[in-house]
Amino acid sequence: MAPWTNFFEALTLIQTGRMERVPVLLFGKDFWSRVINLEALAEEGTISPSDLELFDTVDTAEEAWCIVREFYNLPTITDDTCDTPE
Repeated sequence: MAPWTNFFEALTLIQTGRMERVPVLLFGKDFWSRVINLEALAEEGTISPSDLELFDTVDTAEEAWCIVREFYNLPTITDDTCDTPE
């Protein structure tokens, strides 16, 4: 249960402004879409639609790097594959 607690605690701290926003990455798009349907929670009003912007689901380290690089405005690396929009 600790990983869930830590995940939601971090999101709550970001939501309330008590923690600076950082990239929150969930690896495994298929897994996370089955485990929790956050889009449905937003549609039902249980969470705010803007809460969906607090994290990203990715399948690869490359996808994660693109998000981190963009978030921190880091320079492009020669073999960087982030140039294509998602």
